[in-house]
Amino acid sequence: MPLPLSPSRSSVVAALRAAGCVFAEDEAELILGAARTPEELAAMVDRRTTGLPLELVLGWAEFRGLRIAVEPGVFVPRRRTEFLVEQALAAAPDASVVVDLCCGSGAVGAVLAAALGRIELHAADIDPAAVDCARRNVARYDGRVHQGDLYAALPGELRGRVDILAANVPYVPTAEVGLLPAEARDHEPSVALDGGADGLDVLRRVVAGAAEWLAPGGCLLTETSERQAPDAVAAFTGAGLTTRLAVSEELYAHVVIGTG
Repeated sequence: MPLPLSPSRSSVVAALRAAGCVFAEDEAELILGAARTPEELAAMVDRRTTGLPLELVLGWAEFRGLRIAVEPGVFVPRRRTEFLVEQALAAAPDASVVVDLCCGSGAVGAVLAAALGRIELHAADIDPAAVDCARRNVARYDGRVHQGDLYAALPGELRGRVDILAANVPYVPTAEVGLLPAEARDHEPSVALDGGADGLDVLRRVVAGAAEWLAPGGCLLTETSERQAPDAVAAFTGAGLTTRLAVSEELYAHVVIGTG
């Protein structure tokens, strides 16, 4: 649905609704607030109506009250992951060293730093695009971002010092990645989604190495699905961590917490 030369709120809503956007009114408000000129507005609406996720159209995603910068090719933080942050703060309210592993945009590390105050924050991801994006989001907290495969990315000086090790690992089984909504399947990197045959390959690797990095009493937290939760809990317990599963029915979120 083409927009008029000077798009109005009603014409933006109509265009979004025609493209199948369920929350057309809310999205229109955000796009209208972000566009600086009628031409930019028309371009943003065009990108949204042709399938680009709203967060990438805006250039940011809201996550636990913060605007997190997001870019094409970087995993967009989900609202359910706010539950992981809440569990981390409850488990280690006095944390001074935080690591955001598989950090994507760095959203988890940024909101933990915002809540905890002055901390030593590190984030890591294997994807260079994610590393660049995360640097933008954690810079205000003097966070350091490292590129590499899980713990290989981290400076050795962190061994035995980490109070919160948050790892929002990919956990979609390989065979199910193609079944994800198009906004994830077509616009987010497979490395941020694909967790291997049963979805737990990366989780198992994180759990296996956690004890070496956690401070005494430090905690590892990772998100999983309801179906995978029993096996994830078993992996944590098998690694010698004191383990519990936290569930949010409202957010349909499942977080495994292991304390060293």
